[in-house]
Amino acid sequence: MKFSPSLMCMSFLDVRRGIQAMNDKADFYHIDIMDGHFVPNLAMSPAQVAEISAITDVPLDCHLMVDNPQNYIDILAKAGAGYICPQAETLSGQAFRLISRIKEAGCKVGVVINPETPLGFIQHYIHLIDKLTIMTVDPGFAGQPFIWEMIDKIKKAKKLKEEYGYSYLIEVDGACNEATYKALTQAGAEVMILGSSGLFDLDEDLTVAWEKMESAYARAIE
Repeated sequence: MKFSPSLMCMSFLDVRRGIQAMNDKADFYHIDIMDGHFVPNLAMSPAQVAEISAITDVPLDCHLMVDNPQNYIDILAKAGAGYICPQAETLSGQAFRLISRIKEAGCKVGVVINPETPLGFIQHYIHLIDKLTIMTVDPGFAGQPFIWEMIDKIKKAKKLKEEYGYSYLIEVDGACNEATYKALTQAGAEVMILGSSGLFDLDEDLTVAWEKMESAYARAIE
C-alpha cells in the first residue's frame, strides 16, 4: 500500500518541519487546489506547490477541484507538480486535449471522480491515465464520513484494470483510517490519501503520527 498525506489537513504553522518529518515515509504528497467555485471552499495554490517542491523529492499530486483545470496545467508543471489530476466532471469537451497537455508538460495524469460519478463516465480515456482517484467522501471539506457505497466502485476499477491491462494506480480520497483500511485494501485500493482521521489528528508530532498510522493499518488488515 502507498500512502499520500493530504497537506490541506496539515498545520501550516510549521510546514517545513512537517514536510521534513514525512519526506522519508510518504509515497506522494496530496495537494488539494480549490477555487471556491467547483467546491465551496478555498485551499492550496500553485505558489504553495512551488514552495513545497523546493523542500522535497516526494512526488506532488495536485488534485484540481476547480471549474477551469486548463488554467492550472502549465503553472503547476512549472511549480514542480508530479501528477496533475482534474476532476472528471470538469473535463467535458476537453478531456483528450487536457490529458495531452498534462503529458506534454512533463507530468503524469490523474483523474478524480466524485462519489455519484460512475466509472463509465471516463470509459473513453481511462486507458490514457496514470492514476484514478475515487472520492469516498463528497469533495471540498476534510473530516467527512466515509461513503461505503464506493467500495463497489473500487472493486469495479480493479476488475477493469485487470481485464484490460490498464496501468493506472487506484487511489482513494476520503476517510482512509483504521475503520476503513481493511475494506479498502480488500477492494483493490493501491494508494490511500491520509487526512485528519488517518494521520494528522493522531499526534502533533508527525513522526509519531506516522508510526501510529502504520500500526493502525497493520492491525486493520490482520
